Amino acid sequence: MDALIAAAKQEGKLNLMGLPRDWAGYGALIDGFEKKYGIDVRDENPWWATVSDQINGVKNRKGQANALDVIGADDASMRAAARQHLLAPYRVAAYNVIPNNQKDPNARWANSYGGYISIGCDAARVEECPRTFADLLKPRYKGKVSVTDPTGYVPGFATVYAAALANNGSFDDINPGIDFFAKLKKIGNDNPIPLSVATIENGQTPISIGFDFTNLTYTGDLRSKGVKWRVSIPFDGSFAQYYAEGINRDAPHPAAARLWLEWLLSPEGQNLRLDGYARPVLMDVMEKNGTLDKVAASKLPIVEGTPEFPTDAQLEKARAAIIRDWLKTVGG
Repeated sequence: MDALIAAAKQEGKLNLMGLPRDWAGYGALIDGFEKKYGIDVRDENPWWATVSDQINGVKNRKGQANALDVIGADDASMRAAARQHLLAPYRVAAYNVIPNNQKDPNARWANSYGGYISIGCDAARVEECPRTFADLLKPRYKGKVSVTDPTGYVPGFATVYAAALANNGSFDDINPGIDFFAKLKKIGNDNPIPLSVATIENGQTPISIGFDFTNLTYTGDLRSKGVKWRVSIPFDGSFAQYYAEGINRDAPHPAAARLWLEWLLSPEGQNLRLDGYARPVLMDVMEKNGTLDKVAASKLPIVEGTPEFPTDAQLEKARAAIIRDWLKTVGG
């Protein structure tokens, strides 16, 4: 570890992409890494970036100083990147205690954090906040429900999967989720206005479906502005999504890239995830060994059971259905 830290400090830089500071604790993680190791983190497009943007930042910049050092995405996309031989094997110190279904057996990627699909609601503007997908169809929510586009963004895709599970669908059949949102739009309950802290504050987007760590961040951001943002996980459609990181096999700063993964999967880094309301992949391990920030953990919504995840084949089938059916069934 000492040798890795020395090599990373000598490189002095780390190239990342698409890590909003208010997303899953990334602001504190980047600041903490820079302060602890004296390494300059360059986050290109810090507001957001798609998986394709990151893949292009690896493929199209091979051998260049501005190539990405680390890719971060949902685990299905990381498996695809591994199949394209874009990722370097690296076993972080915590590799053996990461759950087997949350890591690559060849150590080319590992999940770091995740969250559950949730419903956020402005309790000051909505008389009775919805708590389930079934609730969202009630007439009282006409024009109030905001959803992220599922054709290009993981939170939107996960939302449709959750809606499918709430409406007799399965990991093998996401179409009931598509049909649910077609019905939501048909009865006029959908809200086409893009969601942001500003639109919540001014009352334009009073109900939002998204990851619990995003909705919970809104709670903290808006509390001082008098907005009573409430968050619940719909028990009729419980769906978890985790995010992974992997090292570019041709990273311009290979030591810094490896040290970044060590930082993310260290107790300090995992607790910073908790501070950002995300669920650390090592949460159960840290709870048992006494390193978990219990105060931060107590702020998360209670979820029963162990999260289950679709297979690659199920995900590919679901994505194909979204691409094929969303626009013609639900519309833009």
